[in-house]
Amino acid sequence: MIRNVEYADRKELQKTYLDGLRRYKCRGIPIIIDGEECPEKDWERIFEMSEDGGFYMGDYVGAEQGCLREIRFDKVYLCDPPEPAKGRTGGKRRRQG
Repeated sequence: MIRNVEYADRKELQKTYLDGLRRYKCRGIPIIIDGEECPEKDWERIFEMSEDGGFYMGDYVGAEQGCLREIRFDKVYLCDPPEPAKGRTGGKRRRQG
């Protein structure tokens, strides 16, 4: 039951955040995700965390006059994303000798 309440609270906060983005969009501020202006139906992905540990970070970009020019979301990592293993079998090598 507690988990459902936490989920509902998180979804409500996400809805509130997306409503705010819609208000900016209505004022002509572009919402950019991964370098592209995305349709509103794609905005929810900014809340996702990928399997490799990446997540979206928002950046509010201003113009020289102090006005908001765009809102950007780019995927970031707390550390370097994992690199795929090349030719490894995953086992440890035994030392000969």
